[in-house]
Amino acid sequence: MNEIPVESVPSLLLRTVPESGKFIAEKYGMPAGQAVLAEDSWVDLYEVLTETLMEPLVLPQLRSSDPDGELLRRCFDFLEQVVDHSSEHVRGAVYFEVLEPLLNPGTLVEDSFPYMRERMRKGTLEMLDSYDIEVPGVTDRR
Repeated sequence: MNEIPVESVPSLLLRTVPESGKFIAEKYGMPAGQAVLAEDSWVDLYEVLTETLMEPLVLPQLRSSDPDGELLRRCFDFLEQVVDHSSEHVRGAVYFEVLEPLLNPGTLVEDSFPYMRERMRKGTLEMLDSYDIEVPGVTDRR
């Protein structure tokens, strides 16, 4: 798979998870399609992942008693494409704005694991290892 250019990551988010468009438009005060092409959207990638993906979409779904599995799959499909990006900026944004919030109290890691694919699972397991955290059903899958 070819790596997506850093400046195209917000566009990939919008294409993969169109539900993020409302939040992207609100963040930048312009239509989402225009906003993702602006330099600010990839420079602000940490904020973009938090404010347009994690807080409004992923975390509420993971906390829901009836999560939208299709939406979560698309969110994690997007993340799979960027989790081990060659750019430290992109990798850092995924690590700090996506993986670390999954460590918040509750079962977010366990609930998200079924939606993750290979690279995202690997990154999650590495993060859990680095914090010396054992999560039944997750860390025992090594």
